[in-house]
Amino acid sequence: MADAIPGYVAGTWDLDPVHSHIGFVARHLMVSKIRGYFGKFDVQVVTAENPLDSTVTVTIDAGSIDTGNEARDEDLRSERFLDVASNPLITFRSTSVTPDGDAYKVAGDLTIRGVTRPATLDLEPGGFGPDPYGGTRAGFSATTEINRTDFGVSFNAPIPGGVMVSEKVQIEIEAEAVLRKPE
Repeated sequence: MADAIPGYVAGTWDLDPVHSHIGFVARHLMVSKIRGYFGKFDVQVVTAENPLDSTVTVTIDAGSIDTGNEARDEDLRSERFLDVASNPLITFRSTSVTPDGDAYKVAGDLTIRGVTRPATLDLEPGGFGPDPYGGTRAGFSATTEINRTDFGVSFNAPIPGGVMVSEKVQIEIEAEAVLRKPE
């Protein structure tokens, strides 16, 4: 199975936050899409000899949300949305990895606003290889779509012909990770 991923390396990987991104997309006023990202997060990936035994753990500082509009960001941090005062972290812990053509499905437990629900990431390995610093790097792209109301993020305002913010939110992850050196 590991042969199907060129250059595959088993080991424990730490995220390179400078070369990684965790973002989201939601519809606004039902006519456009608003994008945002989280500025502070930690991701640990453990690639097993058998890729299907691999694991991923993600911890996001919910207060680091950034949509490019401070007033909107403060509203998203408030009790009406993420309630970061009571729920400062968003987490994902994988429970299984299954093949999906040339990609993988990573199922796990996603916790937002203190509510945990199953979620599945569509994962594409980007590759494995040496970096110019004598280390080894790996890249991963992952996406999923959630219904924010499933996690208690239910505030909305009706507008003619729809609502202010979509219930569906797309999550996008671009991760570059560095292989830990043996101790």
